[in-house]
Amino acid sequence: MGVGQASGIVLALAARAGCEVAQYTPSQVKNTVAGWGGATKAQIGLMVQQRLHLESVPQPADAADAAAIALCHCSIAPFIASRNAAIARSVR
Repeated sequence: MGVGQASGIVLALAARAGCEVAQYTPSQVKNTVAGWGGATKAQIGLMVQQRLHLESVPQPADAADAAAIALCHCSIAPFIASRNAAIARSVR
């Protein structure tokens, strides 16, 4: 099974369970966490360390990536919710 197929299954199951799902491109995560969409993995790791006040860069690199995605979501989700609420109000 390819990554795309696995992702589709996870998204379908999440929708069936009523979970909200957010997806971000790598450049969105990098831009939000490091201020530049072309940041390297090392730069992302350092920014995660700094923003979360950690003693060291999270290891393995996948842990730093996951933390970066969470930081991105915490930064972007309130704006998405606000935008969606404004759209819902204007439709009424």
